[in-house]
Amino acid sequence: MSAPPATSAPPGDERTPVVSARREPRGPRGLRRAGRALVGATSAVSAGLAVHTCANALLLRRPVADPPPVRERTSVLLPVRDEAHQVAACLVAVLAQRGVEDLEVLVLDDASRDGTAAVARGAAAGDPRVRVLPGRPAPPGWLGKPWACTQLAEAADGDVLVFVDADVRLAPAAVAASAHLLRTSGLDLVSPYPRQLARTPGERLVQPLLQWSWLATLPLRLAERSPRPSLSAANGQLLVVDAARYRAAGGHAAVRGEVLDDVALVRAVKAAGGRGGVADGTALATCRMYDGWPAVRDGYAKSLWSAGGSPGRSLALAAALTALGLAPLAGALAGSRTGALGLAAGVASRVVAARRTGGRAWPDALAHPASLVVLAGLVVRSVRGHRRGDLQWKDRLLPTS
Repeated sequence: MSAPPATSAPPGDERTPVVSARREPRGPRGLRRAGRALVGATSAVSAGLAVHTCANALLLRRPVADPPPVRERTSVLLPVRDEAHQVAACLVAVLAQRGVEDLEVLVLDDASRDGTAAVARGAAAGDPRVRVLPGRPAPPGWLGKPWACTQLAEAADGDVLVFVDADVRLAPAAVAASAHLLRTSGLDLVSPYPRQLARTPGERLVQPLLQWSWLATLPLRLAERSPRPSLSAANGQLLVVDAARYRAAGGHAAVRGEVLDDVALVRAVKAAGGRGGVADGTALATCRMYDGWPAVRDGYAKSLWSAGGSPGRSLALAAALTALGLAPLAGALAGSRTGALGLAAGVASRVVAARRTGGRAWPDALAHPASLVVLAGLVVRSVRGHRRGDLQWKDRLLPTS
């Protein structure tokens, strides 16, 4: 007599083979259920972000096209380091501003090694409104840009302070329109977000997420008055602040060690009882923040480790971005209507953000899933560099705490 098969039940327990057979597919079915749940959750989030983007596109403050003259003393402040290739064009645009009756322009040369100060003086061409100042060595605990901005603010005597980066090109009415918005909006700080120029594939993949991130996630009007740190956004490329409120909040001394000093400054102003937030600067200024993929990669590496508030939360953010980018796409490819709707919502959100901020909508928005995954990778790279202590910007080591 031959031996019974290994799968046969022992005598007196004929149910055993049936139970065993039912257990075998539970693992794969459980994974499928988890996958469907993830597709559903991320698609719902994408749809919610799309709706929120549309609402913010309507609520975003827009400066007037033809502002009245500004009669207050207005100080335009340019912190520069190794910007010989940028500072002249920036300064020429600043000096061409219309409608600012009492303008001073201060340029702070932060130990440049490429002749930036000489280029700035040449571009000023003896204009009495311009002063080029030599920067002093930073005290311990200070990062370069906050220290440069502090020195500029100390030398300025305007009632309105306008901080401008060297890679920004202002439209002729930019300062007047920004100052008018500051005074008529009830805000103490306003950051008119310049139109971001992205030309190479790497730039076009990542840069549009700057505007999309706050349009999609930040309740703009609530954020202007809420003291919650998480409800803050700004762009130091163009930042306009009431001088008295700036000093009451501690100025850049209050954010001396912050890599994201612009967002930190908004938080400081709101913590001191003020109001501040972003506005539409599409018609006021343009900026090409980075030139090509290596600059994008290294530029984001210096700061993304703090995007979530801490390295740990930033890694959690990277995981969320990866899921938001891949799960609806995977679901759509597998034939899920939910995934297809989530994918479409993400693309639609990007289109709305691009249209509202002067960016390129098509075909770039179609790469939204890839953009989110690449940004997540940049967050991980930044956290790794921060933990190693080897992050640098303009040949200066960045802090590890």
